[in-house]
Amino acid sequence: MSIDSDPVLYKAADRVATVTLNRPDRLNAWTPDMAEQLRAALMRAEADQEIRAIVITGAGRGFCAGADMARLSSAAAGQAPLLTPDESPTDGMAANFAQRLSYMLAIPKPIIAAINGPVAGIGFVLTLYCDIRFMIEGAKLTTAFARRGLIAEHGAAWILPRLVGPMNALDLLYSARPIPALDAEAMGLVRMLPIDGFREAVQTYAAEIANLSSPRVVGIIKRQVYEGMFQSLAEASVISVREQPLCKDTEDFREGIAHFVEKRKPDFTGR
Repeated sequence: MSIDSDPVLYKAADRVATVTLNRPDRLNAWTPDMAEQLRAALMRAEADQEIRAIVITGAGRGFCAGADMARLSSAAAGQAPLLTPDESPTDGMAANFAQRLSYMLAIPKPIIAAINGPVAGIGFVLTLYCDIRFMIEGAKLTTAFARRGLIAEHGAAWILPRLVGPMNALDLLYSARPIPALDAEAMGLVRMLPIDGFREAVQTYAAEIANLSSPRVVGIIKRQVYEGMFQSLAEASVISVREQPLCKDTEDFREGIAHFVEKRKPDFTGR
């Protein structure tokens, strides 16, 4: 198999890893192989100290049309399971970040969805586990599940209400209707960008975080936000009181002050 025919492509530039779902002839429909390769690509980006932000996008004119229909047809005919058995842990804080897609929340680098076209089903759920979602003007999203006789999968019923509120979440899940990018933006689910220069704009945003923000601090802030979803205000406050003094003795804190005073771009080390 040539690299261009791999279901997931990986490219690194300017401290940003771009991970591309690559089945454009099928609108990047989801398969188990794609799921495995996506995880491998994200683990690669996490391990690479030169990478400080990650963009996930789709090849061609769509982001991800959801589960591959051939696989769903086989499941409907009783010829294949809908899902392979899940052996993810279920106890303790760490279990919340060890499920099929929630592992993305534990990656201490920003993950940005560049939704370059239609997105549905599991593709839509994938974007929910990204930290920021940019959507191209004119595209539509749909949960799809209720119109396929399926329930909200992979924790979507937990994370979606936390992003858009219970009423909007239930509207999206009950109706499974196509939602234009403009409406999704009004819900606070995505930020819409013009068609012209869409990919470049997302890459520029990711590169700004990668090059202008302390990677040490960004990783801690990400953990604070997602662990905070399971904590009380008091618990979250205790963590911030503990973490803030630790910044004082770091290279990134000293550089953060120095570059501001010297009116130059920062050169953060992550230490």
